[in-house]
Amino acid sequence: MKTILVTGSNGLLGQKITEKVLAEGRVSLVATAKGINRYKSTGGYKYAEMDILDFEQVRSVIERYNPDAIIHTAAMTNVDTSEANKELCYTLNVTATENLVSLCAEKNIHFIHLSTDFIFDGENGPYREDDEANPLSYYGETKLLAEMAVKSSHAKWAIFRTILVYGITSDMSRSNIVLWAKGALEKGLPVNVVNDQYRMPTLAEDLAEACILAVEKNASGIYHISGKNYMSIAEIVRKVADYWSLNQSFITEINSATLNQSAKRPIKTGFVLAKAIKDLDYKPHSFEEGLAVLDRQMKKVSSI
Repeated sequence: MKTILVTGSNGLLGQKITEKVLAEGRVSLVATAKGINRYKSTGGYKYAEMDILDFEQVRSVIERYNPDAIIHTAAMTNVDTSEANKELCYTLNVTATENLVSLCAEKNIHFIHLSTDFIFDGENGPYREDDEANPLSYYGETKLLAEMAVKSSHAKWAIFRTILVYGITSDMSRSNIVLWAKGALEKGLPVNVVNDQYRMPTLAEDLAEACILAVEKNASGIYHISGKNYMSIAEIVRKVADYWSLNQSFITEINSATLNQSAKRPIKTGFVLAKAIKDLDYKPHSFEEGLAVLDRQMKKVSSI
């Protein structure tokens, strides 16, 4: 059985990988994050505190556990925060990746790097893996630079680009578009959403499964991993309202030009998933199926 080390294990994707490993036992897990472990259960896997900005600590943890693969989920992902804190964003997204992949090359560790649809400018989506990148934001720029560092390394690597990941953690602390829309509409708050930006939202469980498949199948190269439905942000929010029978009169559709966001977003991304489906046997949920997964999990959490 292979051993995987996950960076950023306290995040949504990190917790979903932990959940999947504990439920299915297909790989052994070393979960790592900055600070204490926030996952609900501590049994069945190992946890190590690891700050990806502390190179010596990173080296020490990797040498202690000697994983077969590293799944690198840790990053600065808030697009506007990245624009405002460029130095920290670069260090987290680029320098930390360079350090990790150099250690993987040195120690013959399979490196699986999480990237984003924001490396594209949104002019010609949905995108294939070999389409030309042209990021509009500093966040997108750093993720593209990280990809370049991975591709130019001597490590065995795979890059997984993804889009608008949604899901819930056991403590419900991590928000995303689905939880934000549901929470606001339940409280009767006004929800302003753009109707001219298009995405393919990704269920966190689907992305976690793809990461484990990458390890099992020794994936190499770039893969596009997302949900299967291509929708505007406004459509996403209306589908959330439909699923939970919430009042759509609180939803106001707006144009991107009316937003005063510091970082520019691509208009139409989305992915062609054929390569992941063929090579990895990737089977994404539909958006409605993803909402049903969340609904079951929320009911389980509220009943505890």
